Amino acid sequence: MKKNILLVFIMALSFIKVQSQTPNNPNHAWLDEARFGMFIHFGPYSVLGDGEWVMQNRPIKVQEYKKLQKFFNPQDFDAKTWVKIAKDAGMKYITFTSRHHDGFSNWNTKQSDWNIMNTPHFGRDIVKELADECHKEGIKLVLYYSLIDWSRNDYQYWTGYTGQGCGRTERGDWNSYINFMKAQLTELLTNYGDIAGIWFDGDWDQHPSDSHTHATSKVDWHYPEIYNLIHTLQPNCMISNNHHKEPLKGEDYQAFEKDLPGENKTGFSEGQTVSQHIPMETCETMNQTWGYSITDTKFKSTTEIIHYLVKAAGYGANLLLNVGPMPNGEIQPESVQRLQEVGNWTKQFGQTIYGTEGGLIKPQSWGAATKKGNTHYIHLFEQDGNQLTINIPKKIKSARWLNIDSKLNWTVDKKTGNVTFDLLNATFDDIDSIIEVVVQ
Repeated sequence: MKKNILLVFIMALSFIKVQSQTPNNPNHAWLDEARFGMFIHFGPYSVLGDGEWVMQNRPIKVQEYKKLQKFFNPQDFDAKTWVKIAKDAGMKYITFTSRHHDGFSNWNTKQSDWNIMNTPHFGRDIVKELADECHKEGIKLVLYYSLIDWSRNDYQYWTGYTGQGCGRTERGDWNSYINFMKAQLTELLTNYGDIAGIWFDGDWDQHPSDSHTHATSKVDWHYPEIYNLIHTLQPNCMISNNHHKEPLKGEDYQAFEKDLPGENKTGFSEGQTVSQHIPMETCETMNQTWGYSITDTKFKSTTEIIHYLVKAAGYGANLLLNVGPMPNGEIQPESVQRLQEVGNWTKQFGQTIYGTEGGLIKPQSWGAATKKGNTHYIHLFEQDGNQLTINIPKKIKSARWLNIDSKLNWTVDKKTGNVTFDLLNATFDDIDSIIEVVVQ
């Protein structure tokens, strides 16, 4: 009898092990189609109007920073307004900071008192209101979740390179912190309906600044356990981790911070390989900071945003464009205006980016190309000469300007497959001149 019980126990353990190792493949068709999403950074840091890293940058000690809970009062927050702004811009999903590096939770968590429900003048669950409205309007909701915590003693701050000036002296237990994160993630994936993704950030805090490998981590993040937990609670919940390194097993799409895939203009993507097997997303700010900064007025123009969106699509990637609402809960009017103007463009020409893949050539300074089935879209941001030559291997059925009232002339070199488009007599669009090519 004892042998039988032991055998059953061993078989059960083996089953659990196999289950935990079974790869999960969430349905990412929606992400491939989306191409455009809204990033929202919002929390107590918004009150200080100096960006989301203000606790680290000043620095501010935990006991002082937590006073923000008493007067963080986003009384003008309206989930319906936020979602409408995103939807009208042509965005298909929202990624919201459920918890940023200061550790403040924007939902009704039972794991910490440092949360939105304990704000004396507001006391509402932002994640719930946003989730309900997203579900109602058909907008996917992804939840940003910081791996860093500048307020907890059990986060291993003494080996990290941020949060050193936050006044902590006690060193807590790392496993306690891992269990805390698991409990919070369980709440988020149990109490708010379908969550399209979890977007992690902060892994880099526990690596040397010049590291390009996961092997240099000073802590064990328990990723297999955490990823398995997420996929078990919601099998179609996709995981992304903004660690600036190659994707790990269990991650469902790859994040690039302030860089297009394969580029490294900001330094975040140095050494980061581009995945060939999972979807990609690049995140970018509307101005200079992620969280609200009262002095940051360097907003990107509507044209710049559209060009970035098109180039991202040209790499087969999504653009996650950030807004940092003001402390009262309103999205800044400068952001709203630009998103309305981008929305005017996506309503007319969204078919050239939604559901497309990278096109005939990689994005160039002058434009980009996308592809959907037998249709190619060539986006020209500027007139770089009187001709454009691109290799198109299949026979052309038709080619035309999509948004220019002009006849498009072209010639084909049958030996090479090079197609030369005549640009001489075209009056270019102020933002993006688009050639539609249908091949056999």
